[in-house]
Amino acid sequence: MNRFLFPRWTNQIPTLVALGAGGFLTAAVAFFWYYGTEKFWNVGYQPAQPVEYSHKLHAGDLGMDCRYCHYTVERSSFAAVPPTQVCMNCHTKVRTDSQLLLPVRESWATGESIPWVKIHNAPDYVYFDHSAHLNGGIGCSTCHGRVDQMPRVTQVAPLTMGWCLECHRNPAPNIRKAGELTKMDWQPNPEATSLTAPNGRKVDPPVHCSGCHR
Repeated sequence: MNRFLFPRWTNQIPTLVALGAGGFLTAAVAFFWYYGTEKFWNVGYQPAQPVEYSHKLHAGDLGMDCRYCHYTVERSSFAAVPPTQVCMNCHTKVRTDSQLLLPVRESWATGESIPWVKIHNAPDYVYFDHSAHLNGGIGCSTCHGRVDQMPRVTQVAPLTMGWCLECHRNPAPNIRKAGELTKMDWQPNPEATSLTAPNGRKVDPPVHCSGCHR
């Protein structure tokens, strides 16, 4: 009677279930491998800002050096979001009646900071020092892309551990001369072998865990 309740083909059910579960697990892993990574979530991140500040206008068309606004980048671990004072150095004379700049003028009058939205975020468990990279000859566009062409800044690099290690293991192609650090159209040289920083010191980035995870 059991052969009527459980026909011979039912013996294949466990195998079919196992194959189906394996296929589902593989698909789930593949899905997460792409859609759950920084390359999907972070690259292309372009948040709206409280003031529509155009890097294309300032860094591109007007040719302003990155360090005029991000003035701590060579001596601090942070690039620094410029305070309103930096904006008003120009805008007490330039476009003083612009409605787009009203939040800037209000910030200047009240002393309250403009709530800029941070775009490039390293995890809390990662130590990153901007000054170490600039002093080592790594320029702005290597990590931030052609901001001089961006009306609104967009994240172009995933900033993953693997992405950082690619440069740490072979930094020579990305090392620039001192006068080229903020040169936006600078291109890496795949054939470069020199590990000499602009200050004359040898570039020797860490590749061990404690270099970035402290």
